[in-house]
Amino acid sequence: MTEAAPHARPFPTDAASLVDHARSLDCIHCGLCLTTCPTYQLTGSETSSPRGRIHLMRAVAEEREEPTVEFAEEMDFCLVCRHCESVCPAGVEFGAMMEFTRGKLEETGTRGPLARLVRWIGFRRILPSRAGLKLAVGGLALAQRLGLTRLAPLVAGLRGEVTAALPPVPPRRERRPLPAVTPARGASRGRALVLEGCVMPELFGRVNHAEARLLAAAGFETMSVPKHVCCGALHAHNGELEQARELARSTIERFDAVDDSCPVVLDSAGCGAHMREYGRLLANDPAWAARAEAFGRRVVDMSEVLAAPESLERLASRLRETTSLRGPITWDAPCHLCHGQQVRSQPLALLDALPGVERVALEGAESCCGSAGIYSVLRPSDSLEVLEPKLEALRRSGARTLVTANPGCHQQWQVGVRRAGLDVEVVHLAEALDRALEG
Repeated sequence: MTEAAPHARPFPTDAASLVDHARSLDCIHCGLCLTTCPTYQLTGSETSSPRGRIHLMRAVAEEREEPTVEFAEEMDFCLVCRHCESVCPAGVEFGAMMEFTRGKLEETGTRGPLARLVRWIGFRRILPSRAGLKLAVGGLALAQRLGLTRLAPLVAGLRGEVTAALPPVPPRRERRPLPAVTPARGASRGRALVLEGCVMPELFGRVNHAEARLLAAAGFETMSVPKHVCCGALHAHNGELEQARELARSTIERFDAVDDSCPVVLDSAGCGAHMREYGRLLANDPAWAARAEAFGRRVVDMSEVLAAPESLERLASRLRETTSLRGPITWDAPCHLCHGQQVRSQPLALLDALPGVERVALEGAESCCGSAGIYSVLRPSDSLEVLEPKLEALRRSGARTLVTANPGCHQQWQVGVRRAGLDVEVVHLAEALDRALEG
């Protein structure tokens, strides 16, 4: 299992600064990030590259430039896919820089009143509340049945093809919560706590249930965490840092109350990358810093647990050929899995364990699909433009099933495949394995 790296350098505490100036000095402006940056590929503009954004940040921090509306727009334009981090020879922590800058921009109140209201409702009243989520998802389901979602751009002031970006609400039977305990099949190898999450139970509940069955087949007693809703990932990625810290403390407290030693297993790449970095998020909080760092080291992706030798051996003995998974299959790596968590080989090992299924490579599998949390809803046109070359790569691969491991990416690919008219099913890694699971 991949351990979370220590985060010795906390966020700066100078409230007057919009930029983490110390981190910006790590950039040597070599330009290796240019070919990996989706927004630079769209525009060809240096300003819309990681190197260009760091130059802007440094200029603002050194008071050579003003933090204008254009500066804020450029920060919002970034998908924070962190692909640049994987190729950076200087180890620039670009994701941490963007979180800090977006957080400070939110404090300045540069957004209009309507945008602030929508964010307050979404981040403060819906995401952290199971009742709020159920009400919102129920309303979305009704709007979809009545065809009212096409009015969303007028109501929320969102840009572009927002209707396509809104996820279809699954039937109620797929939105049931996990049982408190899912017993291990065969001899137990220990416990695993699972994150049900905020969005996952409402839109991809079937994935959570598949994950629990797979962990049980690998020999783990799987436990859900009562009354937990949100880890704060979407808040942190969108500049709501104080709320993200509150949710991080709540997450640690609730999980530790169930078991403060066993692995915390996730099937959502974005949440996993965020929770592994709780140590950095709470580094300035003396009461929580050490506890958050220790918690982050317990967080693992589902694929890391299942691809471990003993798990894979037990799981493989229970996998059978299935006609419900069409081949060839291909894997698209979520950015926050491969770049944020450095998890790469494990999903491929699991897919290669599927009996009778051919796996083909997807060109650019580690490049961003354009989902980026709520980016696909707030900027649907830009998001779909980022996805376009990946759709072409999918078409060339000849795959009939595309496998991924993050809810935003899952939804983004479903939208893109439908728009492109491709005969390709999009499934989560847990679903792909679960379909072949005996019993």
